This record gives sequence, C-alpha cells and structure tokens, in this order.
Amino acid sequence: MDVLRACDIADSPVMADVTCDGTPVYIQHVDEDNQTARIYPLDYPDEELTVSLGQLMEH
Repeated sequence: MDVLRACDIADSPVMADVTCDGTPVYIQHVDEDNQTARIYPLDYPDEELTVSLGQLMEH
C-alpha cells in the first residue's frame, strides 16, 4: 500500500476495507519514515502488530 493512502486511511473516521495477509485489519498509525503501520486484526483488537506497508491491501 502507498504510504499516503495508508495515512489517509489511518486519519479517516470512515472504516476502510483493508487486509494484511488476508486478515481484515484496522490501521492505527503509519510510520512514514520506516514504511510501516501499526495495525490490529478486527476480530482481535488486543493483538497489535507493526507490519510493512507492502503487506497491506485495500479492497
């Protein structure tokens, strides 16, 4: 995913349809310098992860 689009999604009040390796996720924060995002699976909000933006896909 493009860093600018990831930032837009993270800043938006509207939930976007984003997956990480096929799992629906919520983007909490984007680290533009490292090209990573802090996410959590929608079904498991306590399982926060930091992933490469390349692992995220918008549907």
